[in-house]
Amino acid sequence: MKQILDKEYWKKRYVANEIGWDAGAVTTPIKEYVDQLENKDLKILIPGAGNAHEAEYLWKQGFKNVYVLDFVQEPLSNLKTRIVDFPEKQLILGDFFELNDSFDLILEQTFFCALNPDLRTEYVQQMYRLLKKNGKLAGVLFDFPLTEQGPPFGGDFESYFSLFNPIFAIKKLELCYNSIKPRAQKELFVLLEKL
Repeated sequence: MKQILDKEYWKKRYVANEIGWDAGAVTTPIKEYVDQLENKDLKILIPGAGNAHEAEYLWKQGFKNVYVLDFVQEPLSNLKTRIVDFPEKQLILGDFFELNDSFDLILEQTFFCALNPDLRTEYVQQMYRLLKKNGKLAGVLFDFPLTEQGPPFGGDFESYFSLFNPIFAIKKLELCYNSIKPRAQKELFVLLEKL
């Protein structure tokens, strides 16, 4: 299975505009989740954010404590071009697995599925470390059979449940009713809480 933690691989994808996962805007499941959040002071992380349409949406809704992390500079620069007053210190160029900080909320949108499945246990442990007590991990995970070819790599309810259940309270793990059309019936909405 191809190792996906490869900066050159991702840089080439952005430079060649091979970003088929990019919906061009915040997707409905994330938008509707964000729309019900009342505390605009939440410290929020979007890892593997790509062009970070979720961060742009949050920013425009008044959430100013948003941090965006990506492995390569191109998507961070794209966000900064769209939101010129987005603070540089909240644009993190780096490796998710090396990040040392704490957050109230982490949004998951096409990051988990881009990682080599061999890294999934480490992903869960790092999410746990990054969240404050009672912090939440929310977003979407793909729901289709795990493949050797990717990204995206698949997964299903049972595999996600067995990964997250030992250390998180699973508040929701269910088929998205509001996926964008190309992803309909292929996404699970997840809401986890660190206890």
